[in-house]
Amino acid sequence: MTALRRSARSIVEDAASDPRQYVEELKEAYFFANQQRPSAAEVASWRESLYALAALLTETGLGDLEMLLEYPLPLCSLRADAVLVGVHPQTREPAYVVVELKQWSAARTISGSDDLCEVRGLKPRRAQLHPVAQVRRYCAYLVDLTRELEGHEDRVSGVAFLHNAADDDVASLLAAPVACDRLFTRTRREAFAAFLRERIAPDPDFRLVDALLDSRRAPATRLLDAAADEVLGRRHFTLLGEQQKAFSLVLRTLAEVHRQGNGRKEIVLVSGGPGSGKSVIALSLLGELARRGHPVAHATGSKSFTRTLQRTLTEGRSGTGKLFTYFNSFGKARANDLDVLILDEAHRLRETSNGAPAGSKWALRRQIDELIDAARVPVFLLDEHQVVRPGETGTAAVIGKAAAERGIIVRHVDLDAQFRCGGSRAYEAWVLRLLGLEPGGPYRWQGDGKFTVRVAGSPAELEDVLRAKRAEDRTARITAGFCWPWSPPNRDGTLVDDIVIGTWRRPWNIASPEPLRGLPPSDLWATDPAGFGQIGCIYTAQGFEYDWNGVIFGPDLVWRGDNWHADRSESWDKALKAASETDFGRLIRNTYKVLLTRGMAGTVLFSTDPETQDRLRELVHGGADGGAG
Repeated sequence: MTALRRSARSIVEDAASDPRQYVEELKEAYFFANQQRPSAAEVASWRESLYALAALLTETGLGDLEMLLEYPLPLCSLRADAVLVGVHPQTREPAYVVVELKQWSAARTISGSDDLCEVRGLKPRRAQLHPVAQVRRYCAYLVDLTRELEGHEDRVSGVAFLHNAADDDVASLLAAPVACDRLFTRTRREAFAAFLRERIAPDPDFRLVDALLDSRRAPATRLLDAAADEVLGRRHFTLLGEQQKAFSLVLRTLAEVHRQGNGRKEIVLVSGGPGSGKSVIALSLLGELARRGHPVAHATGSKSFTRTLQRTLTEGRSGTGKLFTYFNSFGKARANDLDVLILDEAHRLRETSNGAPAGSKWALRRQIDELIDAARVPVFLLDEHQVVRPGETGTAAVIGKAAAERGIIVRHVDLDAQFRCGGSRAYEAWVLRLLGLEPGGPYRWQGDGKFTVRVAGSPAELEDVLRAKRAEDRTARITAGFCWPWSPPNRDGTLVDDIVIGTWRRPWNIASPEPLRGLPPSDLWATDPAGFGQIGCIYTAQGFEYDWNGVIFGPDLVWRGDNWHADRSESWDKALKAASETDFGRLIRNTYKVLLTRGMAGTVLFSTDPETQDRLRELVHGGADGGAG
């Protein structure tokens, strides 16, 4: 949502005459941004917490201080409760104080953690981030992605105000090292007032709020430098053939739009199958553009993929992870804040960033328009056969149509190389024909010396093969169609064996973003060695690769007679079951296509359906029980 700009005094005066006025303004701004009403808890926070802050500022002599309420942080969906904007009392330089407001009346730190706490009376009961740790992250994020603040980190302070709590009720939070004298309670109102008077005074010209709101939302130069070192230095990318062509085309296109100026914009569209090098191009571009100092960001529609990039490419380098974000982070971006926006896995684009169907009363702008607006050169990298969910709209036709409506040139590169699946074009073609995604029908796998395909006689045999590969220091994972329930962990933290095939029983991967008993969170299942032993699905496998790939066909896609039959009644995927009958059949084939193309060296297949299992044996082993060894 767009931040509401108000002085502290105006809120106090409004509250005296009509306590609902500023709250109604915030509700209207929230509805405009999200096309849905705020929760009762959020409204209560605006009514009580924002008033408590405004009243303290007015009593302190800072009533004319301007506040940005519900300030949206750049390139993400998070919002700061309030950003106070003014000047330093002594230097008269710009000054900003980010305030995190909590209605908590009592809380305590969690033993063994530096920055987690639990709040009395909060249901469901769960760990919360220490409010000072939270606001510190907001400050760092704001500085890293707001050009107006580049090089001026000292101008930004962060505090947390627990206006309902007394010191005794949050003693352990106050004593925590992370608090660092930046946590204030109702007991410490005078100390909070003194803190503010030392750091900020009203801006006499009222220009600084405009400067902050109008500032370019793009990564700071130091952040780009760090990312360039990290991305280019940590791994060496060698681009071949059409990959290099795509890379060079983006750089040339950017130079041309800068030369022509006047807000000119062009699109680069890079299409290719699994393993054709789309992500290698994306990361190479990110590193090179960062090295050259161009405002650039990398976005995907996959939380798992984005978190893995943050972990593997930027872990240990402060701030660099902010270059990796999501498609739905650009709804409020101004035109051309970025020079280049790299949209990896662009087949996962949605109709709208809030998930509402286009044309419905809840729908925001089309996501494709938000992304095109955000950069001078949006770069879309996609594989249309990886559209696996209802509402995903990432196709060359959709991008081309949106560009044509605005008179924007689209430059297209079709990747012809194959680097996943052992570089086997034959295997990719075989999978497309197997699933009916290309015409001609299935045919017998002949092998090509680059990739191994086997059919296992049971899920236990499939797992044994992959376990043996792991003993040879190869990576391996098992995935399955989403044909079984997905239960939360048991009370003792163990996982439930939801996938039951005969006597073989295994759990799904952890559904939460937090690790459990040494097992990786959902976002890291595909890359953490401890992920073996849990079964993944399309939501945790898409975008990743491993050496050996086990795929279990469930009863949602079975072979009958001379064709595939998609059975939505056998699916536990609520999103997919909501699709029409026609769309379900297409999406479930695309789903298995993604699962079948994760392996670098080989794939081992098994179907729970006897007729389908026989058909797979026939296509892979000529009808014989070839085994999976």
